[in-house]
Amino acid sequence: MLPFEVEIPFVSHLGFSLHRWENGEAELHYRARPEHLNSYEVTHGGASMTLLDVTMAHAARSAIPGSGAVTIEMKTSFMAPAKGALVAKGKLLSRSSRMAFCEAWLYDEQGALCSHATGTFKYVMPEVVQSLQAAKKQIKTD
Repeated sequence: MLPFEVEIPFVSHLGFSLHRWENGEAELHYRARPEHLNSYEVTHGGASMTLLDVTMAHAARSAIPGSGAVTIEMKTSFMAPAKGALVAKGKLLSRSSRMAFCEAWLYDEQGALCSHATGTFKYVMPEVVQSLQAAKKQIKTD
């Protein structure tokens, strides 16, 4: 397990763990707690989408050390219920100096594909991230 570079309170609350983060790829693991389940007792779609989002953002960020990434757009397709221990794998498909285009897949503990996402992210350059962390200000996307 790897440490997250920055503290993201919502990610900490959900209990995601980072297992791979390099060369345009990322892998995160997650086991939903009872309060993260839907009425069918499977992982809530919002929790699955958050896992896919964070995985893609880390894949994007791995290409520019110290950078941040904010989500501009995301599309998710759900194929099967997400049960048990989940693994999300993300990949950076293409990037410019300011934008990253990624995709991610979410698998259940049997290795079955549960959902797929694509996303567009705007980079926050390392010097801006450092400045914001020092000042504890919000990141603006405009």
